[in-house]
Amino acid sequence: MTWLRKIKHYVKSFMLWELLQGLSITGRYLFAKKVTLLFPEEHTPMSNRFRGLHALRRYPNGEERCIACKLCEAVCPALAITIEAEPREDGSRRTTVYEIDLFKCIYCGFCEEACPVDAIVETNQHHYHFEKRGENIMTKAKLLAVGDKYEAQIAKDRAQDAPFR
Repeated sequence: MTWLRKIKHYVKSFMLWELLQGLSITGRYLFAKKVTLLFPEEHTPMSNRFRGLHALRRYPNGEERCIACKLCEAVCPALAITIEAEPREDGSRRTTVYEIDLFKCIYCGFCEEACPVDAIVETNQHHYHFEKRGENIMTKAKLLAVGDKYEAQIAKDRAQDAPFR
């Protein structure tokens, strides 16, 4: 029985069987449809749950949503969020300083899960860069500007995700 295996092994090694198997796999994929995308012109499909650039949202009347509860700051595992707050004339609290260090941020989404008023969200924007030192710190003004710019997309993504929350 072992002599039959030895002969079979000798024939396979003489015929370069493993090499032919590898070449057959290469040949199969050589003529298959390509899945490469030409990046600037084509984009991959993205989930509405994608976590990208942060944004602060406003209510429809224009007032910022953040109530300075500091839950997002407390839940952030990377300690990337800094919040300072003070009371306003009407007795409500609002943030005076809201900063996110995007170099520290790990884009886990805990901040938006912890927010009781859906003020801080992560948009689906992933094309952003920094050219100068300090641009990685997203201040309150920058976050509100991003929220104002992409509010329609944020609302659409939230509506699609609502049945699963």
